[in-house]
Amino acid sequence: MWNRTFQGITGLVSIDSNGDRKADYSLLDMNPKTGIFEVVANYYGVKHQFVMEENKTIHWSGGRMAPPPDTPPCGFDGSLCPDTAFPKYAIVSIVLSGAMLIMLIASLFMYRHYKLEAELASMTWKIHWDDVLSTSLPRSTRGKFGSRISMARVSIPSNFSADSVAVNAMSKQVFVRTGFYKGTVVAIKMLSGRKIDINRALLMELKRMKDLHHDHLVRFIGMSAEPPHQALFTEYCPKGSLQDILENDEIKLDWMFRYSLMHDIVKGMAYLHSSEIRSHGKLKSSNCVVDSRFVLKITDFGLQTLDSDDENQNLDSYVYWRRRLWTSPELLRAPQPPPAGTQKGDVYSFAIIVQEIIMRKGSFFVHNEDLSPKEIVENVRNGQKPPFRPATEEDVADEEVLQMMRRCWSEDPVDRPDFQALKGIIRRLNKDNESGNILDNLLSRMEQYANNLEALVEERTADYLDEKRKCEELLYQLLPKSVASQLIAGKSVVAEHYDSVTIYFSDIVGFTAISAESTPMQVVDLLNDLYTCFDSIIESFDVYKVETIGDAYRWSPALPMRNGAKHAGEIAGMSLKLLEAVQSFQIRHRPGQQLKLRIGLHTGPVVAGVVGLKMPRYCLFGDTVNTSSRMESYGLPLRIHVSSTTKEVLDTLGAFQLDLRGEVEMKGKGKMVTYWLRHKKTDLIDIEGSTCARLSMTLASY
Repeated sequence: MWNRTFQGITGLVSIDSNGDRKADYSLLDMNPKTGIFEVVANYYGVKHQFVMEENKTIHWSGGRMAPPPDTPPCGFDGSLCPDTAFPKYAIVSIVLSGAMLIMLIASLFMYRHYKLEAELASMTWKIHWDDVLSTSLPRSTRGKFGSRISMARVSIPSNFSADSVAVNAMSKQVFVRTGFYKGTVVAIKMLSGRKIDINRALLMELKRMKDLHHDHLVRFIGMSAEPPHQALFTEYCPKGSLQDILENDEIKLDWMFRYSLMHDIVKGMAYLHSSEIRSHGKLKSSNCVVDSRFVLKITDFGLQTLDSDDENQNLDSYVYWRRRLWTSPELLRAPQPPPAGTQKGDVYSFAIIVQEIIMRKGSFFVHNEDLSPKEIVENVRNGQKPPFRPATEEDVADEEVLQMMRRCWSEDPVDRPDFQALKGIIRRLNKDNESGNILDNLLSRMEQYANNLEALVEERTADYLDEKRKCEELLYQLLPKSVASQLIAGKSVVAEHYDSVTIYFSDIVGFTAISAESTPMQVVDLLNDLYTCFDSIIESFDVYKVETIGDAYRWSPALPMRNGAKHAGEIAGMSLKLLEAVQSFQIRHRPGQQLKLRIGLHTGPVVAGVVGLKMPRYCLFGDTVNTSSRMESYGLPLRIHVSSTTKEVLDTLGAFQLDLRGEVEMKGKGKMVTYWLRHKKTDLIDIEGSTCARLSMTLASY
């Protein structure tokens, strides 16, 4: 298509050597009178012609009669028209601009000042004691703490005063006061009885605390400065402190949980160090609390003006020295340490917490358990060589974690990393949990478990259905399928009447003598081999085995499914096959002896039903059953004795050869005309018989 020109639908089409079409363009200009764009000119790309429309003009802006020049008169940078004279108005402009800039800066500072003063004066932190709603209290504690405040069984920050907590000596549980403020449960720290001076320094601290918001810092709610109810209100974390969790042996923490706890501390401290508060100063495991979502949050920071616990603390008390187990050596040696500590000192405190998380043997664990907190603090302060630090074992954690911990408690503060660097280290350690949050990891595990559970449920369901199928097949061998289905569904099976049913009875002639000459085990093997052979044959016929008692065998059609007159043909065909099979059957322990089977058939009405709830039996009732038994008992060995009613049904089928036996006197029945069933008119391949014979021969040889 390159370098070609041809006539197209829209006009002349021309393609240049680059494969680009030479297009036509229309120039539109807005008519100022109508406000509508109009075509004033056209450009034809093939001819390179610019043609104006008749009676059309271009309305140039600014009242121009021609287009503006492509280059300004003095050039784009003014170099074509140099002016060496410095105009006076420029000096005035500079002076005015400078004055306006100074005024703007002053206004900005004044705005910020007045805004700060307005925020300080608004006192958004102020809480009236009467606005704190009461929660339930045990009767024993109401007298001490009043009816408005309750106590929760969680550890509290270490700087809570002795009046605000109660310790159960038996369970070593620490209680913190809680209350409801604006529908939210808050933790309450009662301040000392001295009067609080609301000065500018305190107002600034309260404002910083109120403005501080982070997922891993306990939110400051406010303060009540009304004597005698002077208290601080903070976010309530019901899961207790990190120290409680680590010292509770019933709580199992895997390394994912431990890394998540470290990660939460690092993220909270990194944000705190970048805020106006700058440092914590009292970081310890008891000042790390866990909320209801298993998120660790840091508390007990800021408000140094109100922190007077150390001033009133007895220097010889156990609590005083225990609080300093997390204090860095340079702060222990300082005569007047900063009230809020230092950032490097917070890193040292974090290292002690990491040791607690790894070992789970208490704060500042040392192998010599006889050392008191005061002795431990003195050893750290003295700066021994090597420095005195908590005990660690090489195999309790990854080497990277141990190296991080040792760097954080280095004797020289310069060697300690900051929390921004620690965030990267913890993130690498906790690579399996991208968010670093315990709850997110739990939800991820639950999702993975749910996916695995679906596959497991499918597998277990398939196994269950397979076992159910096997149980149903076994049940269907004990009871007819329709009857068993009703029993499984919990329905009662109602007895049913059948007008015409052919009943099969058989017995082994001389079985009593064989049993007397055989052991019980041999008798069982004999019957099992025989009935296994019979069962392999009757699978080809639509019949149902009612019961087997010893050597007696009773069969009926596949009740309760009605099949017309076919029931007699099924029973007769099965009888011929069984009679043929028993003639080739061999007894294991008496291979030379032949079994003699005697069979009787009779057709008539019966009632079929299920008897019993436990081990239910499907039974047939009626005179037809008794007559069938008489036909068997008055028959001859290796012969099939048939009643006249059965013969009539078989004659309708026309497939069997019967011979007249004559009248036979039967007990309870009188004289009955009976017949012998000889064979089936249609010769079929005796698959069942040959199979049974091979089976019996195999069992005999075994």
